[in-house]
Amino acid sequence: MSPSFPLHGAHPHDDAVTFRVWAPAADAVTLALGGGPSLALSETEDGLFACTTDAAGPGTRYRFRLGDEGPFPDPAARFQPEGVHGPSEVIAPDAYEWGDADWNGIPREDLVVYELHVGAFTEAGTFDGVREQLAYLRDLGVTAIELMPVHDFPGARNWGYDPAAWFAPASAYGRPEALRRLVDAAHQTGLAVILDVIYNHLGPDGAYANAFGPFLTDTSETPWGPAINLDGDGAAGVRRFFLDNALHWLREYHVDGLRLDATHALRDESDPHFLAELSAAVGEHVDGPERHLIAEDRRNLNRLVQPRDDGGYGLDAVWSDDLHHQLRVLTAGDTEGYYRDYQDTTAADIATSIRDGWFFRGEHSEHLGEPRGTDPGPVARTQCIVFIQNHDQVGNRPTGNRLTGDVSPATYRALSVLLCVVPEVPLLFMGQEWAASTPFQFFTDHDEELGPSVTEGRKDEFADFSGFEGAVPDPQAPAPFERSVLDWEEPTRPPHDGVLALYHDLLALRPRLGDELTVEAPSDTTLLIERPPFHIAVNLKGTADLDLPPEAPVLLHTEQGGYTPAPRPPAFTAETVSFSRPGAVVVRGD
Repeated sequence: MSPSFPLHGAHPHDDAVTFRVWAPAADAVTLALGGGPSLALSETEDGLFACTTDAAGPGTRYRFRLGDEGPFPDPAARFQPEGVHGPSEVIAPDAYEWGDADWNGIPREDLVVYELHVGAFTEAGTFDGVREQLAYLRDLGVTAIELMPVHDFPGARNWGYDPAAWFAPASAYGRPEALRRLVDAAHQTGLAVILDVIYNHLGPDGAYANAFGPFLTDTSETPWGPAINLDGDGAAGVRRFFLDNALHWLREYHVDGLRLDATHALRDESDPHFLAELSAAVGEHVDGPERHLIAEDRRNLNRLVQPRDDGGYGLDAVWSDDLHHQLRVLTAGDTEGYYRDYQDTTAADIATSIRDGWFFRGEHSEHLGEPRGTDPGPVARTQCIVFIQNHDQVGNRPTGNRLTGDVSPATYRALSVLLCVVPEVPLLFMGQEWAASTPFQFFTDHDEELGPSVTEGRKDEFADFSGFEGAVPDPQAPAPFERSVLDWEEPTRPPHDGVLALYHDLLALRPRLGDELTVEAPSDTTLLIERPPFHIAVNLKGTADLDLPPEAPVLLHTEQGGYTPAPRPPAFTAETVSFSRPGAVVVRGD
């Protein structure tokens, strides 16, 4: 990687601006300044074109021409004020005065992640709207917020996985300084900020990067179209672009980590692998508080989080799906798609996932038609991110219904306890802490030509799941987005206020849990977890009688009056607890 940073985009300095763009196939590149002259860029090295001019400054709008083609927005623009098809704007990152000099970051073992969509988290749907809720999130007990992708996308609403302008915060959410204000305020509140980024595909509209260079390959496909060219002709420039992007978010915006979307879809046979090069670049070029590189990856691949010196990629953590899938099958009865691999799940299987971080370690996957997983032995439990809901597992259902629509309130409370006491890093999806009734539906705002094909493509992607073959909410209509916005009055009303109280108490308890772990499954539907000095008994289905340490004082149980308006408290003896329905109890042992 070039030692210079930042490399791509428009960079103000002194009384001038330096523009750089990678266009290896272009014979000529011209900078078209809004209301100003057109200037020729000179080729410097490896297909990079650059020029420095005092005719531009912060706020100047500009585009590029490639020979006779264009004009195009800058693929590394720091802001697209008129949308992804409009002119780019020069932004001065140093103009913001940061107030987080005392921020020391959050160690991985202390992470409690709260995933949110900026547009649907508040009625305002902006970075400033999220900022106004930071104190609430701190008081809840989470230690990090994870923003679903915020790089700019076409239209006014999108999940963020249709990336168009990788370096530009979405104009629908606010200007770049609004995102900086959010991160700065989060740090001053005691919260880390993790950003979801997409390096495995280009969005279907407004992603002009491929007009400038060979960003796509015709040798491999992803579910979202051609794969990113990470190992073919011109791949060095493509890799450099995305490495520059990662460093840009970590350095220019002070974010504490990146969640790397669907890393199993990064097609790369080169050495080093792109992910290893990314982790090395972050280690070399990013100073300050601890940063976290987190993979979303379905493979249970231990190499992702192994040190580079040991042949790994050097990432810090990975989303681990097995626990979620097992719990859904056991409590909600899911049977389709990847849930086929978990049909015989018992509490003993769940105990294995909790004990080891994941379940599949090379066994045959009926869903994939091949072996899945590697040995979790080299992986620390705190390198695994687990959840009972996330944006995919809610939003990729035909109507975007939450777990609360598929299990009883008692079961939901029991699952919530389990999530908050496991040694893995727990992730909550926005509104989960009060059992939000609002769905999280798939929504887009593409043009009339592209919109119908996106709707049909989504049905194809989830053909293994029933419900997608019939009438589903049209993602192009405004209603799916509007239905997905959280209702902040809910947590003030029963029964939501009780669930919120439970999460408050569980997350306050979590830092007190011991590092040692013992987990057993007395039956197919019950678990006993010991994290000294605390013991947790969990009943996931039906009735159950479970042993407890003798005379152990009860800290909480899920049938307390403060947690549910219709409690059915378990019966306690000196050494047992009897559940009349799903639930959990936490006691303190010797």
